[in-house]
Order: sequence, then structure tokens, then C-alpha cells
Amino acid sequence: MNFAIESLSAVTLATHDMARAVRFYTALGFTLCHGGEGASLSSFKIGPAYLNVIAQPPEQRWQWWGRVIFHVTDVDAVYERILALGLRSEAPPRDAPWGERYFHLTDPDGHELSFARPL
Repeated sequence: MNFAIESLSAVTLATHDMARAVRFYTALGFTLCHGGEGASLSSFKIGPAYLNVIAQPPEQRWQWWGRVIFHVTDVDAVYERILALGLRSEAPPRDAPWGERYFHLTDPDGHELSFARPL
């Protein structure tokens, strides 16, 4: 059986506070297309794919799991936006030896987000 994986459809992240998660992602400029602050599942459109956020009970815990990388048109502009929102990243944008300009941000539930642009 021959097949090829064509694309990534969505990434789903867990949250203990849907209202906080929705406010966080919409403040960053993500477009909410399903759900909302009172929903158990919310979806944000990202190009041809989606970032989903799913509510979990308080007793559900997770540890660092990896990172989601978003390609953006202007890394420095996104960084300035997060600073204006009062958020902080581990370091300012920088050029990486693998050919990207990027920075990382951790969301309120501990998920690591990377905003990058190929050089």
C-alpha cells in the first residue's frame, strides 16, 4: 500500500481554563472559528490548518510535551505584539544556524509556541 502524508490538519492543546486560553490566542492575533470562552473545544484557523484547544478537568496534569512552530510574516512584529500584551519570551528573536529567525513563548497552560520565519 503506497501513500503519502499530505499535510498537518490540526494540533490540539489542553487547557484548564478555556476562557483564559481563548483570550490569550485571540490577543496574539489567532482567528477563532469555532467554540469560544464557554466551550469545551475551540478552534483557531491558521492558514489551511487549525489550532484546537480542549478543556480538561483540573486533576488532569501534563508536563512539557514539545512545541508548536508557527511560520509568520514578521517575527519581530509578533515579538513586539507579545511585549505590548505584557507577555515575555525566554529570549528575544534571533537568527538560528538552521536558517530561521525565531523566538519561543509559553502559553498560560505551559505549552511552548515558537514563532519563526525562514531566513
